[in-house]
Amino acid sequence: MAESESQEGNYYNRGKMVENIKTDMEELLEEMEKLTVHAACMAYDYTAIQTNSDLSNAMQHLEDVSLMCKEQMEKKWQEVLLE
Repeated sequence: MAESESQEGNYYNRGKMVENIKTDMEELLEEMEKLTVHAACMAYDYTAIQTNSDLSNAMQHLEDVSLMCKEQMEKKWQEVLLE
């Protein structure tokens, strides 16, 4: 009788382990899909930037303006703190 209960426990544990592995595999596959899509988008963006100099110049300008804006915001914030 004890052997039968032990086998049932082992069967339950194996079933639970298989279910956990299945869940883990599904989560990993979803993460891989997200990373694959992200990598494809990055490759597309890189290709677009390399083939279109206007886009590259516009992105550089946007980055420069963004940095200037950030500097101005930090200066204003410091002025507010000093008041």
